[in-house]
Amino acid sequence: MTVTWEPMLHELASQRMGRLLAFATILAGPTRADDLVQDAVVAVFSRTRRFDTLAQAEQYVRRAIATKYIDSLRKDKADRERMRRYAAGEILPDPTDRIVASHTVDDALAQLPPRVRACVVLRHLEDLSVRETAHTLGLSEGAVKRYVSDGLRTMNAYLGTGYRDVETETATTTERSAR
Repeated sequence: MTVTWEPMLHELASQRMGRLLAFATILAGPTRADDLVQDAVVAVFSRTRRFDTLAQAEQYVRRAIATKYIDSLRKDKADRERMRRYAAGEILPDPTDRIVASHTVDDALAQLPPRVRACVVLRHLEDLSVRETAHTLGLSEGAVKRYVSDGLRTMNAYLGTGYRDVETETATTTERSAR
């Protein structure tokens, strides 16, 4: 009995794993990226899915990476809250509170909520369009525009820059003036 997903998995691992790892590194940092990619690949290929193209498989894994990243942050936050609530007077420091004062893009990205960060990373570091970002994350195009706009505003304030996303900015401005 031949398994049909194996060739696609081998092709994905040999040709696109570097890009997937880079995407996960930007989202979650270098310490969690390998595990995030592995978890996403296992989740995608453990079910009987059939991909017609390598790009389709890669996109599905990217979406799984983003989803797993957001889910892990939610779980970590819930775990910290439970620890805080049930710990016998002992409060554990939150490791995410230690943001280094240096002004780098990584530090600015760390300031963003998970979904906003995923939108900004896909839109500007992976160079996807608003439509592609929306499709990858399973969001509406309007939500992506809003998340990117909010994320850039936060990052600009943190970095002291004035970077703008013309595609999301003009659409948002046009939508507001139509109201």
